[in-house]
Amino acid sequence: MELDGRVVVVTGGTRGVGAGIARSFLAAGAEVVVCARRPPAEPVSAAGRKAAYREVDLRNPAAVQEFFDAVGAAYGRLDCLVNNAGGTPYRLLGEGEAERHARVVELNLLAPLTASLAAFGHLRAARGSVLMVGSVSGTRPSPGTAAYGAAKAGLENLARSMAVEWAPEVRVNTLVLGMVRTELAHLHYGDEAGIAAVGATVPLGRLAEPADVGAAAVFLASDRAGYVSGASLLVHGGGERPAFLDAATVNKES
Repeated sequence: MELDGRVVVVTGGTRGVGAGIARSFLAAGAEVVVCARRPPAEPVSAAGRKAAYREVDLRNPAAVQEFFDAVGAAYGRLDCLVNNAGGTPYRLLGEGEAERHARVVELNLLAPLTASLAAFGHLRAARGSVLMVGSVSGTRPSPGTAAYGAAKAGLENLARSMAVEWAPEVRVNTLVLGMVRTELAHLHYGDEAGIAAVGATVPLGRLAEPADVGAAAVFLASDRAGYVSGASLLVHGGGERPAFLDAATVNKES
């Protein structure tokens, strides 16, 4: 398989999008380590293989450095870091003090920076790559999740600067995700009818599956993307149909 012998770390890889990414790397032949503050309910597995789990709090720089040094010692190399850990509750700006919003920025922007810096020496030795998991929330207004959107916008810019500073030894790219159907999708979109209705707003007619994101991640980490760095790959099913098209009284589709 195309990633035989490669070692990959997926932060927040115990569920949802992160677990989907981890499974795709396992299926491609890589050795995968997933990390989070709590272990998964059951091992993340695919193609008869399992990801290793290690506990780490990504907000603790000393613990993060210790984690990556332990991975390097255990596997002898690190080829790819996927900065997937993140998320946010729904909270309007006026409904929370600045400290609460700052914690969202810490998790979604500072934690990926901390992890990337801790992994850099190992990635440079392997001439590996970093994948940031971004969001369309960083490219458009994000009411209710403004701090998250701001952090994701910053993450994409960070990746582009990192790609220049760390070239040619380490490639850095961003996956810009739209809506993904995970085990928590009902918290965002409602029941099956709500999920289907939201999916119908996407040009491709559905929400992404974690495996769709995983396939894109494997491509960017592989030798097939060896000349791709500083790029942002949109994984959003075509994006969103502009609202003005439906509001306008002319040029309606027959």
